[in-house]
Amino acid sequence: MLTYTLRRILGMIPTLLIISAVCFAVIKLQPGSFTDQYLEDPRFTRETAEAISRQLGLDQPAIVQYGRWLWGVVTRLDFGYSFLQNRPVVSVIGDLLGWTVFLSLITLLFSWLVAVPLGLYTAFNRHGLAAGVANFLGYVGLAIPDFLAALLLVALVLQLGGTNVGGLFSPAYIDAPWSWARVADLLKHLWIPVLALGLEGVAGLMRQMRASTLDVLTQDYIRTARAKGLPQHRVIWRHAVRNAINPLISLAGLSLPALISGTIIVSIVLSLPTIGPLLYDSLINKDQYTALTLLMLSAFLLLVGNLLADLALAWADPRVRYT
Repeated sequence: MLTYTLRRILGMIPTLLIISAVCFAVIKLQPGSFTDQYLEDPRFTRETAEAISRQLGLDQPAIVQYGRWLWGVVTRLDFGYSFLQNRPVVSVIGDLLGWTVFLSLITLLFSWLVAVPLGLYTAFNRHGLAAGVANFLGYVGLAIPDFLAALLLVALVLQLGGTNVGGLFSPAYIDAPWSWARVADLLKHLWIPVLALGLEGVAGLMRQMRASTLDVLTQDYIRTARAKGLPQHRVIWRHAVRNAINPLISLAGLSLPALISGTIIVSIVLSLPTIGPLLYDSLINKDQYTALTLLMLSAFLLLVGNLLADLALAWADPRVRYT
């Protein structure tokens, strides 16, 4: 297992190098550059824009710009300078990363805690009315985009006379020190983005859990366990659920990149302090080093998520072994 893990970690290095080169090439293929916005402002002359371009190193060939960025990452963990924020990329991302991880983990936890029991219930009671309603809601959850769900929830809260919409805090608590009142205000705002972001995840995981459980229930070892007279709860939790949850473990590794890209539109709609809108702004405004760093972070999380999912699958299922 240790040899397999080390081999996978070492294999991430060339993969990340290739991804970084491809991402940088795609970013540079966009027409124009960051300094084009100065040409649209009558207060700036073309000479001024060219001077800013030289100062930022944008007058150099693309291969030189990429090489300097890569050398800074390898030698000093320096991911470049944000043109929009006028400060290092690391500090720009660091300001938003904490809330992004917090919101994403809360949403992921909500999705699993709701989807797994619903998937099991609809599998064992697939002909009941409640299971039919749950399956219908699952179709609705898959069909409604997360940003539309956010808008509908905001409209519902406003229609009922509520005001806790947008952002994670009320204006009075944004910069206030932590207290029980601030925590309570956070919880009043938190349920809308969690529900909007988690609705699709709940629907997808529930259907996956249902399908996997129905497949497991037809296996010979389930019939054998029931023939031996084992209690129903033991058949379900020790045999059925333990094997049915394996596909969900693999899917969990794919959810880590959503820490960056999964909340872009919802964060814009609800004014959430996540790094999703930062990626959008950096791509639109050609802030190349910020966009490149965020894309690399997403790729890194995808590779790490796949590795952790494989290791967790090997731990959960004794039939899986990595050598």
